[in-house]
Amino acid sequence: MTGAHDVTVHPPRLRVGIVGAGFMAETHLAALAAEDVQAIVYNRDADRATALAGRFGAGLATTFEELLEAVDVVDVCTATHRHATFAIAAAAAGRHVIVEKPLARTLEDGTAILSACERAGVRLFVAHVVRYFPEYEAAHRLVASGAIGDPAVVRLKRASFRPRHGAGHWLFDTAQSGGMILDLMVHDFDYARWVAGDVVSVHCRSVGIERPQLGVDHAFAILTHASGAISHITGSWAYAAPTFRTALEIAGSHGLIEHDSESSKPIVSYLHPGRADHGDGDAGQAVGLPASPVREDPYRLELREFLRAIAEGTPARVTARDGLEALRIALAADESARTGRVVRLPPTPVPEVAR
Repeated sequence: MTGAHDVTVHPPRLRVGIVGAGFMAETHLAALAAEDVQAIVYNRDADRATALAGRFGAGLATTFEELLEAVDVVDVCTATHRHATFAIAAAAAGRHVIVEKPLARTLEDGTAILSACERAGVRLFVAHVVRYFPEYEAAHRLVASGAIGDPAVVRLKRASFRPRHGAGHWLFDTAQSGGMILDLMVHDFDYARWVAGDVVSVHCRSVGIERPQLGVDHAFAILTHASGAISHITGSWAYAAPTFRTALEIAGSHGLIEHDSESSKPIVSYLHPGRADHGDGDAGQAVGLPASPVREDPYRLELREFLRAIAEGTPARVTARDGLEALRIALAADESARTGRVVRLPPTPVPEVAR
């Protein structure tokens, strides 16, 4: 029985600092607004930071040092080439780190972020949000259950209009962003590795690299996995606005999984009789998982899992190594597109930060 003077002790609210005030910073802050956290915003442009914080009732830090003093977690949503600066400083201050994808602009910066977090004993999470989209999560779950046997061919597509920014925007400066391959295709590079395992070679062609005068980009990459599986990845900034289409197809030794954002069903699977644990084993059975592909905001699911992992010391589905490996694949694709050669990825030991 609880005594009259007993007091229930609740854990303190996590304090999360958002670095940045652009589109992804707003997306993360909107997701955090639905969680029980205290959010604080910092950006070099004080006016933009003030406006963003005001829209969501968040706190405001006037310097990055002030932000570090006020938070438990730093969520880096800046331009890609600046990820390492803020993430490494946050780790050195003993703050847990969330970094928007890609982890960094260079492999050296990505490795430095992992090493800094390992030295400081803090958690590092890379925001590969596609793993939290229900149709992609459902497809991965089917593969992991053995429903389609061993994955053999993975086809992934992510096609959009060219981002509507001015010509001088950092996203169009490949030295800062890595271009469409690092910014957009990295989503599917990560997902392909999640489904089919480590990648050993990459071959890529890019319209944007071969014909930059067109002002758009469309690229195709072939990944060879250590398992023997092959992934075909298509990425595009060449469609008319406001088009944004995605599709996945995973063919295995015993079945096929399909999803297309243009279709009415969130996911369709065609499984050999007796290979699935749902329904009567009809080879043509269609399985919708889940009923709605937009049941809950994937960014909220992602950040909720990261914050729970920090609070409870549990793992998240995206590890620090996952973020580094996705970056390695994207950089290899960029190198292949520029040289016309297949780029091989020998196994590289990396710090194991995420626990």
